[in-house]
Amino acid sequence: MNIYFDNIIFSLQKAGGISVVWQNLIKNILEENQTNIKFLEYENSNQNYFRSEINIPENLITKLSKKNIFLKRYINLDPLTQEKHIFHSSYYRYEKNIKAVNITTLHDFTYEHFFKGIAQRIHSYQKTQALFNSKGIICISENTKRDLLKFYPNLNKKIKVIHNAANECFKPIFGTVDIKKLHPFTDFDYAIYVGDHTSEYKNFEMAIEACRLSRKKLLIIGGKQLTDNELHNLTLKLGKDNYISLHNVSNEELNYYYNKSYCLLYPSIYEGFGIPILEAQAAGCPVIASDCSSIPEVIGNRNLAISNPSGSKIAEKIKELNHNTSLRQESIEMGLEKSTHFSWKKNYTQTLEFYNELY
Repeated sequence: MNIYFDNIIFSLQKAGGISVVWQNLIKNILEENQTNIKFLEYENSNQNYFRSEINIPENLITKLSKKNIFLKRYINLDPLTQEKHIFHSSYYRYEKNIKAVNITTLHDFTYEHFFKGIAQRIHSYQKTQALFNSKGIICISENTKRDLLKFYPNLNKKIKVIHNAANECFKPIFGTVDIKKLHPFTDFDYAIYVGDHTSEYKNFEMAIEACRLSRKKLLIIGGKQLTDNELHNLTLKLGKDNYISLHNVSNEELNYYYNKSYCLLYPSIYEGFGIPILEAQAAGCPVIASDCSSIPEVIGNRNLAISNPSGSKIAEKIKELNHNTSLRQESIEMGLEKSTHFSWKKNYTQTLEFYNELY
């Protein structure tokens, strides 16, 4: 079975959840010594943090020019070969070839739920074309599958839910580790926030308010650089010494921060999956999150999941963890147990089974 992987996601973002998903699929494909595999990618793919962590043999890669990549991302592929093969794109492209068994991984419907205007229309058009020209669709959660059937009730395709996972490096730390701490906070005196803080549905402002009310310091990991307005707001609400934003954090460093954090704050009201929840839980960090979209599929202790979240509700959960040591320990244990249900090896195995089924 010949398989072509379209690595375009590595040229569209420097980091991000979809890059994590694609990186781990490729790592497992290479580790399992799958034969007859090829990769398409652009010259700037190594700008992506997760692409730089994997070694794909050069003889397996067809390198394409990065010129006009902002347009090429929307252009579907001409026939790559006249032999029957799997074509799996990392981001909503398909191959225009009767010999190609096209497969699309569907991550979420963020654009359809929360965006308007030309960007939303272009994205949705591209997604629609990929879905209707695919033989099979992989949904990363049951919630994403529900959204798929809601937005495309007449889509007659094979659909398989294959959950994401967390890297194996996320785990409890016992004893000392050789990690340089890049923030001044005392262990367990800070909450951690991971990922995008600019999209309104992520509710970053709620995390700030919750830390203000509970008097917890805030460690912000990833996302874009804080704007002057965001810095002013954080300083006004928390004080200039009570927050810090870190970028280019390795998985090993992030695991350390999870281990030493009081809790992860994840007030987003919509997620395709929610990898940071799983990472934190695997590291033994309690998670306070919204009780909606895909989050109930991932979170261990539903008692820490909040319906209609607000800063004050999140702060109350933080205080519960402060005052109820059994709740904190229970949340850690439930999170650790829940994290064992997901693995990238399982993700890879199920993906390969789907390839064979469709082929």
